[in-house]
Amino acid sequence: MTKNILEQMKEKFPKLSKSQKKIAHYIIENLDVAAFSTAAKIGKATGVSESTVVRFACSMGYEGYPEFTDALATCVRKRLNTVNRIDIESNMSPSKIVENVLKGDADKIMHTLDEMNQGTFDMAVDLISTARKVYVVGVRSAACLAQFLAFYLRLIVNNVELVTTTSSSEMFEQMLKVSDKDVVIGISFPRYSMRTLKAMEFANNRNAQVIAITDNIHSPMNLYSSCNLFARSDMASIVDSLVAPMSLINALIVALGVRNSKRTVKNLETLNEIWEDYQLTNNDEINYLNILLTNTSDKNIINKLTEANLKFP
Repeated sequence: MTKNILEQMKEKFPKLSKSQKKIAHYIIENLDVAAFSTAAKIGKATGVSESTVVRFACSMGYEGYPEFTDALATCVRKRLNTVNRIDIESNMSPSKIVENVLKGDADKIMHTLDEMNQGTFDMAVDLISTARKVYVVGVRSAACLAQFLAFYLRLIVNNVELVTTTSSSEMFEQMLKVSDKDVVIGISFPRYSMRTLKAMEFANNRNAQVIAITDNIHSPMNLYSSCNLFARSDMASIVDSLVAPMSLINALIVALGVRNSKRTVKNLETLNEIWEDYQLTNNDEINYLNILLTNTSDKNIINKLTEANLKFP
């Protein structure tokens, strides 16, 4: 087919039935969600039957509903390739790029703060604090966010697993024992990860509490989550801006640390004892004095500072 699915729907819209127009309108307005939705979910959202949605897909020239959703997903990918990008071939100076990117990131943090639902944030803190086990899922560009969150969660709660794999089947193997006593945190931003979505669906089917960290209410990550935390994330040139999501995760970690202060302090004290007992940090600390002695020509200044017992940071 030479025309994409959205063009087909808009072209055929005047001749569609009332039910079909509802479906077309919903898909056009909620493309990111519709591309990852079942026929039943779209039917429920539009007030029509699942079979009507399937017939609509066929009326657009597709053999079945799976082929139809593949076409929708293709539209999502193409749109994300072109929207919210700056022209990387422009003659913008490096200083102007720094200004634009940093101001853009600051704006995203402020938008995230303005749109934050405090009740939902508190709910996430409660769910994580009381979970038997916490699973953190994030792939592609979101993998760094997932790793950062899991690293600090291990200092606060007792049982954390970072689901690390590039294979959906291995994800399920790591999440095999997920139950209704657990929390699964799925992190995904455009372009959304089908692997993360499937992991969240699996967790939801196992009656686990599912938390989504994503960009907006239309994200497909919300389909299987009961607690949705939103952070602005737009593309600037060839990279995803993950500053606001990282700031949101920082806030979540701090809130959890305060909520579980006794456990956090105990864990940190235990770690400090381990580091001292096994001398784990002795060979990994930067000695500023040695660096200065090696690289400074005026040794007398360094010697006087040393004699005065001045400590370097």
